[in-house]
Amino acid sequence: MLNKRILPIASLILVIMMAYGIVNPALTSAQGSSPTTTAQWCKGVNIVFFPGGSPGGPFESVVYAGALQASADLGPTTQYVWSDWDVNKMVTQLDSAQATHPDGIAIMGHPGDDAYKAEIDKAEKAGIIITAQNVPLPANEAAYKSKGFGYVGAELLSQGMAVGNEAIKEFGLKSGDRVMVWGLLSQPGRGQRTKGVEDALKAAGVVVDDVEINDATNKDPAAGIPIFTAYVSAHPDVKAVITDHGNLTASLPNLLQAAGKKPGEIKAAGFDLSTATVKGIKDGWIGFVNDQQEWLQGYLPILQICLSKKYGFTGLHIDTGAGFVTKETIDMVATLAQQGIR
Repeated sequence: MLNKRILPIASLILVIMMAYGIVNPALTSAQGSSPTTTAQWCKGVNIVFFPGGSPGGPFESVVYAGALQASADLGPTTQYVWSDWDVNKMVTQLDSAQATHPDGIAIMGHPGDDAYKAEIDKAEKAGIIITAQNVPLPANEAAYKSKGFGYVGAELLSQGMAVGNEAIKEFGLKSGDRVMVWGLLSQPGRGQRTKGVEDALKAAGVVVDDVEINDATNKDPAAGIPIFTAYVSAHPDVKAVITDHGNLTASLPNLLQAAGKKPGEIKAAGFDLSTATVKGIKDGWIGFVNDQQEWLQGYLPILQICLSKKYGFTGLHIDTGAGFVTKETIDMVATLAQQGIR
């Protein structure tokens, strides 16, 4: 089933844009001129945006594409800072970004509330708008929501539980079956999605082998091939693998082939769409993915900063996740994935 949340999200964007004359210039011209009737109404605003990983990565490329489109549509000057999914680097990069005195910074929330707090406090004190994508920062969002701190992304714990329950249903898992969950359980905040997957499986009596994604694999999924092949060799009874990482999910066909498996021999699922993931689903390597519509996680934070800087809007909290894409529904979004939109 495709994610039904895109309709209310699209409606929200449309309402905002209509309210500020971006969509209906004929109507706004009749009402009188205003800065919001012009194209690129956010021109002159300087933004630093964190896409998360490395240039060309399957997940972060879609986030980046959304941010590029928002910047082209709205007109701010946007600088992009890549972090290789390194949580320590994200914190130091937030410190470095403040030195350029931007109007706003859109950050990936992976390091968590506590790790980010001092840098966010410093930025807010300096009048820099901070907003987050992909991983929520609830404490910081609550503290600075009135100053434009919003969130665009999935609600991670419930998203993970939905994936775990979907795996039970789609793969016919039963009590005593073994599943490898390759995730980021140890990371504050970000680990909630892995926890959700594992909680749902354990509640059904499934044996869960939690394998932490190491730094090398987090940066480059190919580095995980020896880890995966060693696991499969040591656990020949494994029924399924769930990868809690978009780029690792895209690499599942390569990982399974390296382990000497055929499509469907070990059931596989994960997160996020990309061109490689689309092919993996069509070829039978990947059973389903959760589509968190990461393009919106690029577009909407740019819009958030522009709305807050120009018009004083408070932070918007938008859930982009929880729908599933399978072999039966992949054709509906495959072209969009090839275009870097889904």
